[in-house]
Amino acid sequence: MNVYFSGLGGVGIGPLAEIAKDAGHSVAGSDLEENLVTKQLRIKGIPLSIGQDGSFLQESHLATPFDWFVHTSALPSDHPELLLAQRLGIKTAKRDEFLAFFLSEHKLKLLAISGTHGKTTTTSMAVWAFQQLGVPVSYSVGTTLSFGPSGVYTPKSEYFIYECDEYDRNFLHFHPDLSLLTSIDYDHPDTYPSEEEYRAAFRQYIAQSKHTIAWKADLTYLKEVPLDTTWALDNSETLVIPLAGAHNRRNATLVYKALEYLSIGDATTRVKALESFPGSDRRFEKLQENLYTDYGHHPKEIAATLQLAKEISPRVVLVYQPHQNIRQHEIKPSYTNAIFEDADEVYWAPTYLTREKPGQPVLSPAELTQNITTTPVHYTELTDALWTTIQEHRANGSLVLLMGAGTIDSWARGHLDA
Repeated sequence: MNVYFSGLGGVGIGPLAEIAKDAGHSVAGSDLEENLVTKQLRIKGIPLSIGQDGSFLQESHLATPFDWFVHTSALPSDHPELLLAQRLGIKTAKRDEFLAFFLSEHKLKLLAISGTHGKTTTTSMAVWAFQQLGVPVSYSVGTTLSFGPSGVYTPKSEYFIYECDEYDRNFLHFHPDLSLLTSIDYDHPDTYPSEEEYRAAFRQYIAQSKHTIAWKADLTYLKEVPLDTTWALDNSETLVIPLAGAHNRRNATLVYKALEYLSIGDATTRVKALESFPGSDRRFEKLQENLYTDYGHHPKEIAATLQLAKEISPRVVLVYQPHQNIRQHEIKPSYTNAIFEDADEVYWAPTYLTREKPGQPVLSPAELTQNITTTPVHYTELTDALWTTIQEHRANGSLVLLMGAGTIDSWARGHLDA
């Protein structure tokens, strides 16, 4: 099978390209910019083009015809490569449709991790635990990992561990053998215009899963889930282990229960594996002393990560870049004092704009923070002056946390590399 991946620098497409190559398929692809993922794929010997005008796809297809053209959900319908693939008669599909086909072809059982928050960390924990317990595993994680590639196919594996995203209803392509639900509350208004549509999608996903492990509070939120195939966890069952952050301990509990359900390891070895989890990139990732970066961009994620930071340092400074204006219109009321209570100061950057609704007014930092009255908030841009301020806070002993899914992480890394 010969597969072309458009957008393979993304955290969803990149690992999938690695998996296809590991399984012995021919792989090539493209992206608009070079990044950590494309560099990793080059090292694996995957031919790729930086630039997507269609010329690389055309040349590669003439040499060896492609069977699949796999693309991200964000690819516009008039994208040059997509239009060319359609003209060339190549089967086109979003990544999850291709992955569902791949799992069927290779007879892999799916252990899927879904939910509004915590998917990446929980998926990474599950992969780590399988590895530490000596169980062969294939997987795809939506980030780079310190302990292995983002995507791996292992021929001897029985299970495929997957970060199964609800955006664009991607997770409805799958019928998992076991699903873990991390935490759930309304998100992605561009895909789900109403909260009830969001709930309904998760109910359908649970119905498609052979077995589900989830927290009782989330199942109550979803309403009318099929409980005969669901293992509902109470908060009292949360593991007491030395992992920083209450949300990380809850995520570890889900993985522990999955290992128990699958009869992998015993109580002692499961806990030992989870205690040694090294973390995943962009999830409270330490860049330097007193400087951390995190992908979180939802109020509940902010609160959870600030709580984690406060366990480590008595003084926490947050630098936050909101993500997607259409989303900000939905979550604006959730930016409250309670969310930011573990931050001593907040530096608020303009919203990173992507996949926006035409004509919708862009909310300003002042509009988004009008309900935050007990924590000092400074409006800022991602500039050299802000970087200097960050260094001053670090020098004074504050833990500085950079949060957002836009450019804030690359901005910080660029200063560190300078």
